[in-house]
Amino acid sequence: MAAHIPTDAGGSAGPDRATVYAWLVFALSFGLLISDYMARQVLNAVFPLLKTEWSLTDAQLGLLSGVVAIMVGLLTFPLSLAADRWGRVRSLTLMAILWSLATLLCAVAESFETMLIGRALVGIGEAAYGSVGIAVVISVFPARLRSTLSAAFMAGGLFGQVLGVAIGGAIAEAHGWRMAFAAIGLAGLAMGALYPVIVRERRIRALAGAAAAQPSGAEKVSLRELVGNRSVRLAYLGSGLQLFAAGALPAWLPSYFNRTYHLPVDRAGSLAAVLLLLCGTGMILCGMLSDRIARDRPEAKIALAIGYACGTALCLTLAMLLPPGTAQLVLLGAAMFLVAGTVGPVGAMVANLTPLAIHGSAFATLTLANNLIGLAPGPILTGRIADTIGLADAFRLLPVPCLLAATAFAMMRRSYLADLAGRQSGPAAAG
Repeated sequence: MAAHIPTDAGGSAGPDRATVYAWLVFALSFGLLISDYMARQVLNAVFPLLKTEWSLTDAQLGLLSGVVAIMVGLLTFPLSLAADRWGRVRSLTLMAILWSLATLLCAVAESFETMLIGRALVGIGEAAYGSVGIAVVISVFPARLRSTLSAAFMAGGLFGQVLGVAIGGAIAEAHGWRMAFAAIGLAGLAMGALYPVIVRERRIRALAGAAAAQPSGAEKVSLRELVGNRSVRLAYLGSGLQLFAAGALPAWLPSYFNRTYHLPVDRAGSLAAVLLLLCGTGMILCGMLSDRIARDRPEAKIALAIGYACGTALCLTLAMLLPPGTAQLVLLGAAMFLVAGTVGPVGAMVANLTPLAIHGSAFATLTLANNLIGLAPGPILTGRIADTIGLADAFRLLPVPCLLAATAFAMMRRSYLADLAGRQSGPAAAG
């Protein structure tokens, strides 16, 4: 271990200050991420309508929701590598166009099978956006802002879910579920066309500096560092486990409020949107807290991640012990505030434990873990369990993966500072 106390700069500090153009890049990338998650989440707002019109089971509805995360999990790594080589801005633009066209396909679907194909194409389009988009954002900002930026950027996904549920539910109630898909698909196409007009690859590289473009000979060594130390492997695992609940709750809350609180589709969607807004707010504030507390104590990020996971488990457990009503909604809101709080500290830890040149691939690996461990099986397994024991009882099982996530984060305590010091002393030491 290095003689000095490691910091969270990780050896890849990036620019010294945040420029106006960097914030513009963040805003446009954030906007596309909102579009990404609106396309993903609009389906969940119209679950009750599809269930009635096509006589679908909860397992089928869960598959329509979860197939997006499955495709993201399977394809995020190879597509992120391709984006690193082909150009990140060009790749992000093509992704947005694909998921928007796929959303329009969902609007004209006449069967479960066609809808499933459309949803799979949405997942292919979205597969690498989160990892490549956050790599672009982080590369043009100073390292001291990594937790806040990771959380704020990924919170765009939650705000997209809020808009997807609220707007999708309102449009579906007034004009039918097909129009909900069509409106969101067309909006995504407009955003995708605007992005490359303003965000330019050459200017991004200039802001990021020479460290952002390592020679190809270094990439083979760097790629081994994606899983080259114990701490980063546990960060991937803990993040994926925590996001099991973060995937299940947004998918099924509209249906839960429709069935348990007997709310119509638009009001159920609006109530779920409020909780999703709490989730996005919590993601940002938890990330900001992580940056502030861990500025001189890097290991504090681990303690915060453990606290967020355990807090989620406690609030969910208490909420599902109560009957429907105000007290349950308050506890569900608290759980949603905390459930994605680990995104900021985990994103910063992954960035600090891997070289800047492979941050796109590092976040692709994190996205892979998040989707295959959490976001994909969350809604699918919850739907299957709901078919057997009911949706409320399926929710009562969600604290289990949160506690497993806390355990994974706790195991990082023994190695994080040593692994961070090794990363700072040079690429060879990080393995």
